[in-house]
Amino acid sequence: MEWILALVAVAGIGTATPLVRRRARSRRTDRLRTAEVFRLNRNLANTDVTQFGEELMDLHVETLTTDLDPAMRESYQLALDSYEDAKSSLSAAAAPEDVTGVVRTLADGRFHLASVLARRDGADLPQRREPCFFDPGHGPASRDVTWTPPGGIEREIPVCFRDAERLAAGEAPQPRLVRLGDRRVAWYAAGPAYGPWATGWYDRLVADGRYEAVRLTMMFSPGLAAGGYLAMSDVGWSDPGGWTQSDLGIGHDYGGGGDSSFDGGFGGGGFDGGFDGGMGAGGGGGGGE
Repeated sequence: MEWILALVAVAGIGTATPLVRRRARSRRTDRLRTAEVFRLNRNLANTDVTQFGEELMDLHVETLTTDLDPAMRESYQLALDSYEDAKSSLSAAAAPEDVTGVVRTLADGRFHLASVLARRDGADLPQRREPCFFDPGHGPASRDVTWTPPGGIEREIPVCFRDAERLAAGEAPQPRLVRLGDRRVAWYAAGPAYGPWATGWYDRLVADGRYEAVRLTMMFSPGLAAGGYLAMSDVGWSDPGGWTQSDLGIGHDYGGGGDSSFDGGFGGGGFDGGFDGGMGAGGGGGGGE
């Protein structure tokens, strides 16, 4: 009787082993996918932080001989604070959702920077709304327009003043490009791997019910229109749009952006202290894309 029980136990172990292996492989796959998505989004946010810091530095140089009124000074200081907060948060980021928080802070900073520039130029103050759809680096959107991308469908999108003028003149927009393997594509057609970054910039569109969060980066990608979400199989990344492991750059390093240290800063002195701490946003800003 005992030998029968032993055989049953061995058979049970043999049956369970493939299931255990599949579950372990699935967990490894999920960890790899999460790590790669984090790398891509952190590198992209690093570029944003670096660019924003450089713009603040340029503005600081421009205003060295300018007597700032209290409103301009307050907006400028808020922009500096957002930069420092984003820089610190990115340095501590450990997961894709952390990058979303970093980008939200940058969105606040860009609004404050746009307020400074509007006051300086005597223009209307910007509205507190989502950034320009084509490139969040353009600052807050000023209006909504309808636009039909090549191969896509017409949508109403928020754009900055300059992009609205380009479209009205029949010119092509200048979108923010992100790296997809050895290609560079518009962020809104890059697939869901860049979703955490996009959500940080455009969560107001989602909150208003204008777009679905999972489709922010797939709105004008015909291959992804069927609703597939990025998955990883035993042989690599795949989805209905045909993205591959190579497209997402797994195993490739496109620059030091993801490993940049944020040990500099503006010196903590705001206007009066100057920018004596240096930019400190890491040397790999552009490489992260």
